[in-house]
Amino acid sequence: MNIAIAGAGLVGRVVALNLLRTNPDIRITFFDKDSKEGISAAGFTAAGMLAPFAELETAESVIFELGHRSIALWPALLKEVGLFDGYLQKGTVITAHPQDMGELEHFIGMLQSKVNAAAHIEVLDREKMTTLEPDLYTHQKGFYIPSEGVVDAQRFMAFSVNYFNRYASVHFREYTSVEKIEAGKVYTKEGVEEFDWVFDTRGLGAKEYFDDLRGVRGEVLWVEANDIDIRRPTRLMHPRYKLYIVPRGNGCEGIDLEYCKACKLSQTSGYKRYIIGATEIESEDDSPISVRSSMELLSALYTLHPNFGEARVVNSETNCRPAFKDNLPRIENTQGLTRINGLYRHGYLLAPAIVEKALEEGVFQTEGFCK
Repeated sequence: MNIAIAGAGLVGRVVALNLLRTNPDIRITFFDKDSKEGISAAGFTAAGMLAPFAELETAESVIFELGHRSIALWPALLKEVGLFDGYLQKGTVITAHPQDMGELEHFIGMLQSKVNAAAHIEVLDREKMTTLEPDLYTHQKGFYIPSEGVVDAQRFMAFSVNYFNRYASVHFREYTSVEKIEAGKVYTKEGVEEFDWVFDTRGLGAKEYFDDLRGVRGEVLWVEANDIDIRRPTRLMHPRYKLYIVPRGNGCEGIDLEYCKACKLSQTSGYKRYIIGATEIESEDDSPISVRSSMELLSALYTLHPNFGEARVVNSETNCRPAFKDNLPRIENTQGLTRINGLYRHGYLLAPAIVEKALEEGVFQTEGFCK
């Protein structure tokens, strides 16, 4: 059973993990235009938020449902690759600038009108906010969604490489651009190779097949602070972006030094790290972060806690997320070929559930690849 996975980003890795868990005898070949570490993939740039409620404002209900399924699936996937502390499910805090508080209350009301589960969203006054997150004492009001969480995206990418390296049957064809994919065939500059089944998970690399696939630019900043301890992902209402601040511990624990250098983060500072993101710009430009975006992200951070004014910006990342016109993911299963694409800004929220759905579809099951 010989499988090709074109695209070694988040979705491709989750596909491989599922295949190996159900049938360790499968032979897998990854094809990717970059290195196997995946530092140029959107899955590396992401903060790894698992926040299905926050996406309900603009997303279809299917995103909410798939997101909750992924929240249930992530712990086993992370345990499989040995990342035992890579999943945090302490809920999400949502707050706002004082002038945006009406918008925040409208947002929560909209959630409660869409899904019954939103009834469990807890209103936080200053006392409750301070009890839950002492360093958010300056905020008069907020909301707490206890079921949401976050995956340590950068460490997942690193640990998954180490996991795949333990399998003699898993091979990475690094720096190999895929020119075309057909059922059971992968075309590169070196020629055509045949497989029993091919998974196309290239994201924007598959634009030659999908006419309506586009890139949506997202930018994030990493900061270090030694006197702030926010323990949960926190969302801040913003008129243009869905901004979040995600605690990341010391950032690089368990990642070898070379990989850590690739993401521009020191292993020795001892400061707490936070990811601030993410902009959402209709552009496929992946150049460095703009001044405007930097100012908006850092302004939001300073609003969350004034001590962030003394934090240090240690990294910035920019990437383009693949999306279709309806911003919904797409699975196409035919004999010998499965295409998974269009996860948009919901990569970590959707990947496990979408891959599960793709593998459960009859055309793949009938071939016996999953035991």
